Amino acid sequence: MEIVQLLLSGLAVGGIYALIAVGFVTIYNVNGVINFAQGEFVMVGGVTAAAMVSGGAPLWAAAIVAVIVATVVGALVQRLALQPARFNSEVVLIIITIGVSTVLRGMALMIFGSSPKVLPPFLAGEPVSFLNAAIPRQDFFVIGITVITMLALYIFFEKTMLGSALRASMMNREVSRLMGISPKWMGLLSFMLGACLAGIVGIAVTPISLATYDMGLMIGLKGFVAAVLGGLISIPGAVVGGIILGVLESLGAGLISSGYKDAIAFFILLIVLVFMPQGLIKTKSGKRV
Repeated sequence: MEIVQLLLSGLAVGGIYALIAVGFVTIYNVNGVINFAQGEFVMVGGVTAAAMVSGGAPLWAAAIVAVIVATVVGALVQRLALQPARFNSEVVLIIITIGVSTVLRGMALMIFGSSPKVLPPFLAGEPVSFLNAAIPRQDFFVIGITVITMLALYIFFEKTMLGSALRASMMNREVSRLMGISPKWMGLLSFMLGACLAGIVGIAVTPISLATYDMGLMIGLKGFVAAVLGGLISIPGAVVGGIILGVLESLGAGLISSGYKDAIAFFILLIVLVFMPQGLIKTKSGKRV
Protein backbone atom coordinates (compact mmCIF):
# COMPACT_ATOMS: atom_id res chain seq x y z
CA MET A 1 0.00 0.00 0.00
CA GLU A 2 1.15 3.53 -0.75
CA ILE A 3 0.52 4.73 2.80
CA VAL A 4 2.79 2.02 4.23
CA GLN A 5 5.55 2.94 1.83
CA LEU A 6 5.20 6.63 2.65
CA LEU A 7 5.22 5.96 6.40
CA LEU A 8 8.35 3.80 6.24
CA SER A 9 10.05 6.36 4.03
CA GLY A 10 9.00 9.06 6.48
CA LEU A 11 10.47 7.10 9.39
CA ALA A 12 13.79 6.81 7.56
CA VAL A 13 13.88 10.51 6.73
CA GLY A 14 12.63 11.41 10.19
CA GLY A 15 15.46 9.44 11.77
CA ILE A 16 17.92 11.48 9.73
CA TYR A 17 16.33 14.74 10.86
CA ALA A 18 16.31 13.48 14.45
CA LEU A 19 20.06 12.85 14.47
CA ILE A 20 20.76 16.33 13.14
CA ALA A 21 18.29 17.84 15.62
CA VAL A 22 20.06 16.10 18.52
CA GLY A 23 23.26 17.78 17.37
CA PHE A 24 21.54 21.17 17.31
CA VAL A 25 20.10 20.65 20.81
CA THR A 26 23.37 19.44 22.33
CA ILE A 27 25.44 22.28 20.89
CA TYR A 28 22.85 24.92 21.75
CA ASN A 29 22.43 23.89 25.37
CA VAL A 30 26.15 23.69 26.07
CA ASN A 31 27.51 26.55 23.95
CA GLY A 32 24.50 28.84 23.77
CA VAL A 33 24.59 29.02 19.99
CA ILE A 34 22.41 27.64 17.22
CA ASN A 35 24.97 26.02 14.95
CA PHE A 36 23.92 26.70 11.37
CA ALA A 37 27.02 24.87 10.17
CA GLN A 38 25.48 21.58 11.30
CA GLY A 39 24.37 20.75 7.76
CA GLU A 40 27.89 21.28 6.47
CA PHE A 41 29.14 18.57 8.84
CA VAL A 42 26.71 16.28 7.00
CA MET A 43 28.29 17.36 3.72
CA VAL A 44 31.80 16.71 5.03
CA GLY A 45 30.87 13.14 5.92
CA GLY A 46 29.12 12.50 2.62
CA VAL A 47 31.72 13.89 0.22
CA THR A 48 34.62 12.38 2.18
CA ALA A 49 33.14 8.89 2.04
CA ALA A 50 32.24 9.23 -1.65
CA ALA A 51 35.70 10.53 -2.56
CA MET A 52 37.42 7.70 -0.69
CA VAL A 53 35.29 5.02 -2.32
CA SER A 54 35.92 6.51 -5.77
CA GLY A 55 39.63 6.33 -4.93
CA GLY A 56 39.37 2.60 -4.22
CA ALA A 57 38.78 2.47 -0.47
CA PRO A 58 36.39 -0.17 0.94
CA LEU A 59 32.92 1.19 1.64
CA TRP A 60 32.88 0.55 5.41
CA ALA A 61 36.41 1.89 5.87
CA ALA A 62 35.45 5.04 3.95
CA ALA A 63 32.35 5.44 6.14
CA ILE A 64 34.36 5.19 9.37
CA VAL A 65 37.01 7.65 8.17
CA ALA A 66 34.31 10.06 6.95
CA VAL A 67 32.65 10.15 10.38
CA ILE A 68 36.03 10.74 12.03
CA VAL A 69 36.82 13.56 9.59
CA ALA A 70 33.45 15.21 10.27
CA THR A 71 34.08 14.94 14.02
CA VAL A 72 37.52 16.54 13.69
CA VAL A 73 36.08 19.35 11.58
CA GLY A 74 33.47 19.98 14.29
CA ALA A 75 36.21 20.17 16.92
CA LEU A 76 38.23 22.61 14.81
CA VAL A 77 35.19 24.82 14.24
CA GLN A 78 34.53 25.02 17.97
CA ARG A 79 38.14 25.67 18.90
CA LEU A 80 39.13 28.07 16.11
CA ALA A 81 35.90 29.95 15.41
CA LEU A 82 33.60 29.84 18.44
CA GLN A 83 35.81 29.41 21.50
CA PRO A 84 37.68 32.72 20.92
CA ALA A 85 34.33 34.53 20.51
CA ARG A 86 32.51 32.80 23.40
CA PHE A 87 31.95 36.04 25.35
CA ASN A 88 30.12 37.74 22.47
CA SER A 89 26.35 37.83 22.11
CA GLU A 90 24.36 34.90 20.75
CA VAL A 91 23.67 36.86 17.57
CA VAL A 92 27.40 37.22 16.91
CA LEU A 93 27.95 33.51 17.52
CA ILE A 94 25.13 32.59 15.15
CA ILE A 95 26.61 34.85 12.45
CA ILE A 96 29.95 33.09 12.97
CA THR A 97 28.35 29.68 12.39
CA ILE A 98 26.71 30.99 9.20
CA GLY A 99 30.12 32.21 8.06
CA VAL A 100 31.67 28.85 8.90
CA SER A 101 29.02 27.05 6.84
CA THR A 102 29.80 29.27 3.85
CA VAL A 103 33.53 28.64 4.24
CA LEU A 104 33.04 24.88 4.46
CA ARG A 105 30.89 24.85 1.32
CA GLY A 106 33.48 26.92 -0.52
CA MET A 107 36.31 24.62 0.57
CA ALA A 108 34.33 21.55 -0.49
CA LEU A 109 33.65 23.14 -3.88
CA MET A 110 37.37 23.80 -4.40
CA ILE A 111 38.49 20.35 -3.21
CA PHE A 112 35.77 18.07 -4.60
CA GLY A 113 34.28 20.17 -7.40
CA SER A 114 30.63 20.72 -8.23
CA SER A 115 29.88 17.29 -9.74
CA PRO A 116 27.73 15.02 -7.57
CA LYS A 117 29.65 12.16 -5.96
CA VAL A 118 28.23 8.63 -5.83
CA LEU A 119 28.39 6.35 -2.79
CA PRO A 120 27.26 2.72 -3.19
CA PRO A 121 24.35 1.65 -0.98
CA PHE A 122 25.26 -0.22 2.19
CA LEU A 123 22.39 -2.63 1.52
CA ALA A 124 22.34 -3.29 -2.22
CA GLY A 125 19.67 -5.24 -4.06
CA GLU A 126 16.09 -5.03 -5.23
CA PRO A 127 13.49 -3.25 -3.07
CA VAL A 128 11.90 -5.37 -0.36
CA SER A 129 8.18 -6.09 -0.61
CA PHE A 130 6.45 -5.27 2.68
CA LEU A 131 2.64 -5.13 2.99
CA ASN A 132 2.43 -4.69 -0.79
CA ALA A 133 4.86 -1.75 -0.63
CA ALA A 134 8.28 -1.73 -2.31
CA ILE A 135 10.81 -0.44 0.24
CA PRO A 136 14.37 0.36 -0.91
CA ARG A 137 16.92 -1.63 1.05
CA GLN A 138 18.87 1.55 1.86
CA ASP A 139 15.84 2.82 3.80
CA PHE A 140 16.21 -0.15 6.13
CA PHE A 141 19.87 0.70 6.57
CA VAL A 142 18.99 4.31 7.42
CA ILE A 143 16.38 3.19 9.97
CA GLY A 144 18.78 0.63 11.42
CA ILE A 145 21.73 3.00 11.76
CA THR A 146 19.42 5.60 13.32
CA VAL A 147 18.15 3.14 15.94
CA ILE A 148 21.69 1.95 16.73
CA THR A 149 22.93 5.54 17.05
CA MET A 150 20.04 6.49 19.32
CA LEU A 151 20.75 3.49 21.56
CA ALA A 152 24.42 4.47 21.67
CA LEU A 153 23.43 8.02 22.63
CA TYR A 154 21.20 6.72 25.42
CA ILE A 155 24.01 4.59 26.81
CA PHE A 156 26.45 7.50 26.51
CA PHE A 157 24.23 10.02 28.30
CA GLU A 158 22.79 7.67 30.92
CA LYS A 159 25.54 5.16 31.66
CA THR A 160 28.86 6.99 31.32
CA MET A 161 30.47 9.68 33.48
CA LEU A 162 31.43 11.75 30.45
CA GLY A 163 27.88 11.62 29.12
CA SER A 164 26.47 12.55 32.52
CA ALA A 165 28.85 15.51 32.68
CA LEU A 166 27.73 16.68 29.25
CA ARG A 167 24.08 16.28 30.20
CA ALA A 168 24.69 18.31 33.37
CA SER A 169 26.29 21.09 31.29
CA MET A 170 23.27 21.04 28.99
CA MET A 171 20.91 21.50 31.94
CA ASN A 172 22.82 24.21 33.81
CA ARG A 173 26.34 25.35 33.03
CA GLU A 174 26.94 27.29 36.23
CA VAL A 175 25.89 24.49 38.57
CA SER A 176 27.90 21.96 36.55
CA ARG A 177 30.93 24.28 36.80
CA LEU A 178 30.57 24.26 40.60
CA MET A 179 30.57 20.47 40.43
CA GLY A 180 33.98 20.55 38.73
CA ILE A 181 32.80 20.08 35.14
CA SER A 182 34.71 22.21 32.64
CA PRO A 183 32.40 24.20 30.32
CA LYS A 184 35.35 24.60 27.94
CA TRP A 185 35.79 20.87 27.40
CA MET A 186 32.06 20.20 27.41
CA GLY A 187 31.68 22.82 24.67
CA LEU A 188 34.28 20.99 22.60
CA LEU A 189 32.67 17.62 23.29
CA SER A 190 29.23 18.89 22.27
CA PHE A 191 30.54 20.05 18.89
CA MET A 192 32.38 16.78 18.36
CA LEU A 193 29.22 14.82 19.18
CA GLY A 194 27.06 17.00 16.92
CA ALA A 195 29.55 16.70 14.06
CA CYS A 196 29.83 12.94 14.58
CA LEU A 197 26.04 12.55 14.31
CA ALA A 198 26.04 14.72 11.20
CA GLY A 199 28.82 12.62 9.67
CA ILE A 200 26.73 9.48 10.24
CA VAL A 201 23.83 11.22 8.50
CA GLY A 202 26.14 12.10 5.60
CA ILE A 203 27.15 8.50 4.90
CA ALA A 204 23.53 7.32 5.34
CA VAL A 205 21.90 9.73 2.88
CA THR A 206 24.62 9.95 0.22
CA PRO A 207 23.72 6.60 -1.42
CA ILE A 208 20.17 7.97 -1.80
CA SER A 209 20.69 11.61 -2.75
CA LEU A 210 24.36 11.77 -3.90
CA ALA A 211 27.03 13.97 -2.34
CA THR A 212 27.50 17.59 -3.39
CA TYR A 213 29.23 20.57 -1.83
CA ASP A 214 25.87 22.13 -0.93
CA MET A 215 23.99 19.00 0.15
CA GLY A 216 24.01 20.04 3.80
CA LEU A 217 22.20 23.34 3.39
CA MET A 218 18.61 22.08 3.18
CA ILE A 219 19.07 19.03 5.38
CA GLY A 220 20.63 21.21 8.08
CA LEU A 221 17.72 23.62 8.00
CA LYS A 222 15.25 20.76 8.31
CA GLY A 223 17.20 19.38 11.24
CA PHE A 224 16.84 22.81 12.84
CA VAL A 225 13.08 22.71 12.23
CA ALA A 226 12.96 19.31 13.96
CA ALA A 227 14.92 20.69 16.91
CA VAL A 228 12.54 23.66 17.24
CA LEU A 229 9.58 21.31 16.91
CA GLY A 230 10.92 19.37 19.89
CA GLY A 231 11.53 22.48 21.98
CA LEU A 232 15.27 23.05 21.29
CA ILE A 233 16.32 22.03 24.81
CA SER A 234 15.24 18.38 24.90
CA ILE A 235 17.00 15.46 23.23
CA PRO A 236 13.88 13.24 23.37
CA GLY A 237 11.96 16.19 21.97
CA ALA A 238 14.45 16.52 19.12
CA VAL A 239 14.00 12.83 18.27
CA VAL A 240 10.21 13.09 18.32
CA GLY A 241 10.34 16.32 16.32
CA GLY A 242 12.51 14.68 13.66
CA ILE A 243 10.20 11.68 13.31
CA ILE A 244 7.10 13.89 13.10
CA LEU A 245 8.71 16.13 10.49
CA GLY A 246 9.91 13.20 8.39
CA VAL A 247 6.53 11.46 8.39
CA LEU A 248 4.57 14.65 7.63
CA GLU A 249 6.99 15.57 4.86
CA SER A 250 6.76 12.12 3.29
CA LEU A 251 2.95 12.01 3.49
CA GLY A 252 2.65 15.54 2.11
CA ALA A 253 5.00 14.83 -0.80
CA GLY A 254 3.30 11.51 -1.62
CA LEU A 255 -0.35 12.44 -1.15
CA ILE A 256 -0.33 16.08 -2.22
CA SER A 257 2.68 16.96 -4.37
CA SER A 258 6.43 16.42 -4.22
CA GLY A 259 6.80 20.10 -5.05
CA TYR A 260 5.65 20.93 -1.52
CA LYS A 261 8.26 18.67 0.14
CA ASP A 262 10.61 21.43 1.27
CA ALA A 263 7.83 23.94 1.93
CA ILE A 264 6.15 21.58 4.43
CA ALA A 265 9.08 21.79 6.85
CA PHE A 266 9.09 25.58 6.92
CA PHE A 267 5.32 25.77 7.14
CA ILE A 268 5.54 23.56 10.24
CA LEU A 269 8.29 25.82 11.62
CA LEU A 270 6.09 28.88 11.13
CA ILE A 271 3.12 27.24 12.85
CA VAL A 272 5.24 26.13 15.81
CA LEU A 273 6.90 29.53 16.27
CA VAL A 274 3.56 31.35 16.17
CA PHE A 275 1.37 29.03 18.24
CA MET A 276 3.78 26.82 20.23
CA PRO A 277 7.06 28.72 20.64
CA GLN A 278 8.23 26.25 23.32
CA GLY A 279 7.80 23.33 20.93
CA LEU A 280 5.53 20.33 20.99
CA ILE A 281 7.42 18.56 23.77
CA LYS A 282 7.33 20.24 27.16
CA THR A 283 10.30 19.36 29.31
CA LYS A 284 11.38 19.91 32.89
CA SER A 285 15.03 20.17 31.96
CA GLY A 286 16.96 22.96 33.60
CA LYS A 287 17.58 26.18 31.78
CA ARG A 288 20.96 26.74 30.20
CA VAL A 289 22.70 29.74 31.75
